[in-house]
Amino acid sequence: MQRQAVESSMIRSVGYDPQHQILEIEFVKSGDVYQYRDVPQPVYQDLLTATSHGQYFQAHIRGEYPYQKLPRH
Repeated sequence: MQRQAVESSMIRSVGYDPQHQILEIEFVKSGDVYQYRDVPQPVYQDLLTATSHGQYFQAHIRGEYPYQKLPRH
């Protein structure tokens, strides 16, 4: 999945698959990549336009959607 870099101290990049409603987030500190399932497209778009991507993630995504950590390549 293609991810785009964002200006955030918490999140390095974000990608989205609208067909499968999968949100992919790469975190700055760990470098880990997580996929969140069943995320509506408006949530992804709000994340991209949020003043603080990290705060939006904490308030609206973390703990709200099933997720998996992707293995490192």
